Amino acid sequence: MNLLMAFIVAVVFVVALIKKVDIFDAFCDGAKENLKTAASLCPTLILLVTVIKMFTESGASDVLSEFLKPVTSFLGFPEECTSLMLVRPISGSGSLAVLDEILSSSPADSFAARVACVMMGATETTLYTIAVYFAAVKAKPQIGVFISSFSADIAGFIIAPLTVRLFLG
Repeated sequence: MNLLMAFIVAVVFVVALIKKVDIFDAFCDGAKENLKTAASLCPTLILLVTVIKMFTESGASDVLSEFLKPVTSFLGFPEECTSLMLVRPISGSGSLAVLDEILSSSPADSFAARVACVMMGATETTLYTIAVYFAAVKAKPQIGVFISSFSADIAGFIIAPLTVRLFLG
């Protein structure tokens, strides 16, 4: 892998020399553009992090988990994974913390731990991804983006316990 990276860098330098491109100026221009993009994303990310923290710390996720308990138990969804289902579309780091909590309180080969791991792989941090991508292109997402993204997440949440039962018993 290290040789491959060195080869790619060498090719870039050779092509730049052949085309007589000032590598330093091109690098600096690219870095300036990326800093502008990062700066334009900051307000969106700060808002998102604030809302996520308020949602989890206020106990709203716990209240929503209790509210969803009849539906999740009917679907055969592990009770331990309900909070992961609520946090995953909002926060990657928050969902990793919930996953760690599930893996700490349940054996690694338990149904809940396996479902949680499948959920992490089968779903996305939807709101974060939408916020970052659309802020980067300076566009407002249409409602269809949210509907399709959350539909995919819901499918992942419903299919996770079924997949674990089917393949892991």
